[in-house]
Amino acid sequence: MNIDGPSVVTTHPNIVALERLGDQIAELAAHLDAATARLLDLIREFDARGGWGNGFRSCAHWLAWRIGLELGAAREHVRVARALGSLPRLREALARGELSYSKIRALTRIATPETEERLLAVGRAGSRRARRGHRPRLATHGSQSRGAGSDAPAPASGAARLSGCRRHGADSGAAGA
Repeated sequence: MNIDGPSVVTTHPNIVALERLGDQIAELAAHLDAATARLLDLIREFDARGGWGNGFRSCAHWLAWRIGLELGAAREHVRVARALGSLPRLREALARGELSYSKIRALTRIATPETEERLLAVGRAGSRRARRGHRPRLATHGSQSRGAGSDAPAPASGAARLSGCRRHGADSGAAGA
């Protein structure tokens, strides 16, 4: 950092450029999530109308063939698309880029129309930290312990684990679709 005068602190140009780059990444990710919401809408309609029924075993098999998704990922897309048909608030959050596909995918595993609002709040709470510019503290010298005041995440279960999801990730576990 450069200090210009007694009380003015300026940020190093490289840090500003990196923050701008980070903002562009987050913005593009939100656009991708919005496009994914539209894709899931189309998949739900195609599946409901039986568009895959011309020789394919399932909509997931058709997706794997037509757009090159791995079969497990295609099954998950169909499962999530179907689930969002009865979860309009979660669908809208994905369409606005407010919640990621990864988070929506996790939430749709447990959401029902009765629990949707509460789970949406859990998803939003987990996303606020990233929007506010929270940066995790780096561990020093491989320390694994969680001392007082540590920002290192504790092992999570249930809804707490859901708030840790962010991008699409490598886990494309298969669910029957």
